[in-house]
Amino acid sequence: MARINGTTKLAGVIGWPLGHSLSPAMHNVVYQELGLDWAYVPLAVADEVGLMRLVAAIRSLPFVGFNVTMPYKAAILELCDEVATAAQIAGAVNTVHCTDGRLIGYNTDGRGLLETLKNDAGFDPAGKSVVILGAGGAAGGAFVALILARAARITLVNRDVARAEELLERIGSHTANILVEALAYSEAEQAVREADLVVNATSLGMMPDDPSPIPAEWITPAHVVFDMVYGTLRRTALLMCAESVGATALDGLGMLVCQGAIAIEIWNAGSQVRIPRDVMRLAAQRELDLRASAEAQPR
Repeated sequence: MARINGTTKLAGVIGWPLGHSLSPAMHNVVYQELGLDWAYVPLAVADEVGLMRLVAAIRSLPFVGFNVTMPYKAAILELCDEVATAAQIAGAVNTVHCTDGRLIGYNTDGRGLLETLKNDAGFDPAGKSVVILGAGGAAGGAFVALILARAARITLVNRDVARAEELLERIGSHTANILVEALAYSEAEQAVREADLVVNATSLGMMPDDPSPIPAEWITPAHVVFDMVYGTLRRTALLMCAESVGATALDGLGMLVCQGAIAIEIWNAGSQVRIPRDVMRLAAQRELDLRASAEAQPR
């Protein structure tokens, strides 16, 4: 464990709940590895009033930055002094840099998604057809990243089609020659079957008994199926369906690691050191293994 003293700077993650978060484990290990005098802490706040109070306090504390997770990725935009263009378009901030009393918001989720697709699946979205399940902040970050990666077609599938259409409208002027559409789940079978990549950007899968957001028969061996859910003690129903038919199936752990590493690179501006993803991933996996072992103990 790194030594904490009077010069230690702070970082952390804001959200509710945070009991599942792997971020403190993987961040603190890599800070020690790099010799950074930083400490990363969970910052659980139950509502937006608490969020506003916490962010106001952070301005006066020695924070280098913080991450933001559900359910505050949209709400935090209004509390930042400046927001990067990609995060504005996505409508979601998951990383905030604290510098000279100012809060600058970024979205590193999309960049983390692309990095892990390349590293773990050898998948390049350029010219490909993609289906994104969901229309919230996580979906927005993925949507923007896949536009920048020059996907040929992107379909948003959501229970509330109007919400998906709002996201399309906000991002529409940035889609260039990409075909985009919003569909309800009842209309989405053909789009899913024809897609090269299916991304689950909903929270479905976080609870042990959650079903797959799409029927298993829609998934083919040619699919790359990416589920943003991470930290569960077993594979989600979606990933088990994908694996059962021989599709490439990835959970959200790689994306968590990559977006976290990119966040540290933002906070550590001026340094040319690339954050070691392998160190962070090993720490996150070790924490998952400890949780699994504790869960298996007789009660």
